[in-house]
Amino acid sequence: MLQRKHLSLTYLELSAKEQEQAPLVVMLHGYGSNEKDLIHLAPSLHPGLTWISPRAPRMLDLGMFGWFPLEFTATGITVDYEAAGLARDRCIGFLSDLIKEYRPAGNKVFLTGFSQGAVMSYLIAFAAPELLHGVVAFSGQLPHRQLVDEEKLAIFNKIPMLVIHGIFDEILPIAKGKESNLYLQNLLADLTYQEYPMGHEISAEAISLASKWLTKKVNLIGG
Repeated sequence: MLQRKHLSLTYLELSAKEQEQAPLVVMLHGYGSNEKDLIHLAPSLHPGLTWISPRAPRMLDLGMFGWFPLEFTATGITVDYEAAGLARDRCIGFLSDLIKEYRPAGNKVFLTGFSQGAVMSYLIAFAAPELLHGVVAFSGQLPHRQLVDEEKLAIFNKIPMLVIHGIFDEILPIAKGKESNLYLQNLLADLTYQEYPMGHEISAEAISLASKWLTKKVNLIGG
């Protein structure tokens, strides 16, 4: 049953049938979207989990929200890194609230993100890897290095991560995905990287791969 709730952020919850300590997956939407955007994918990804889709705190327009400001220029997208750091910290606080509220398996969550939500997933994973079972990053890019907590790289190394990118992505070109793969493969013990012939989107093939990956990782924590 889909419900709207509020902790430190407003969010949609799609509960597992067996809610007692069900593994928890948090879905972070992209820039200009909202909490309704990704939650419809949940049944296709894994029906046995509890899914949480928060609304980003920064309102851009009616029904449009972002995690931190972006500027679209002729040379690409520029990021307000100070605001991104603040958004990261707020989202880490939200994840901590969720863990206290839901007491999920292992007292950790899985994190999925699309576009700016994928950037947020990276930011959170670098800064608070102890909160995460794993990360699925759809069509994102690595954050600026100044936002990486070097002291937590040893914990970060143990996080399983799935990175998916579209070969024909017109917003964040495929080079962004390749850069992420090149950087992360030197840090992570369990990294899966996959490209698909798609644009800035989540295709059926990408959903299928993410579903298989999540099922495998959930089984490892006994969910």
